[in-house]
Amino acid sequence: MTLHPIVPKGAGSGVLSVNGPEDMGAIRLPGVGGVICQRRLLETVLHWLETLPPEVLPSTRVIVRPAEIASAVSLACDEASMPDTPERRILIDDIAGLATTFGEMTRTRWLRLRLDAVTTNACRRFHIDRVTARLVCTYRGTGTQYGVARDDVPATIHTVPTGSPFVMRGTLWPAQPDPHLLHRSPPIEGTGETRLMLALDPVTDPDDES
Repeated sequence: MTLHPIVPKGAGSGVLSVNGPEDMGAIRLPGVGGVICQRRLLETVLHWLETLPPEVLPSTRVIVRPAEIASAVSLACDEASMPDTPERRILIDDIAGLATTFGEMTRTRWLRLRLDAVTTNACRRFHIDRVTARLVCTYRGTGTQYGVARDDVPATIHTVPTGSPFVMRGTLWPAQPDPHLLHRSPPIEGTGETRLMLALDPVTDPDDES
């Protein structure tokens, strides 16, 4: 595993870059608020997703076991009438693989899966999520933005590459020392852009979730 800062040395972002999803366990290191997996999805898959009509992009919110993620995403794709192509199967397999890795990393039996087609300024304010940890991955459009700030907007804003998984600690699992890492969805309202965004959260007891 190779770790190196996303931003210049000394900037104190608390974000590390790793070579593959299997290395995202670096989120457990002291002072680390986020981990980005620097990988590039197949260009054929990215191009396919970018050229799809927004109305066939899948959306779902459900709590399932990691092993059931593939079935849940496949159902969402069917409900959206997403074409059943090799690229769709790669997308489903990729999400399922990330869920398995994230489930093992967080040692959870359940995950909250959120897959959204976003056209508005959803979560446009910089914030920290009230979770132990969250994995996000943007499969289409501009990736999640992040930066360091104690109160409001970071002086420097960084954007996670499209297709790169980003794991962040939440307020229920604060990094020590705290890097004050905030994030947001990029403001895209009015641009005509559509994002396809995945979010995974660990869930302790699905019966306690609303």
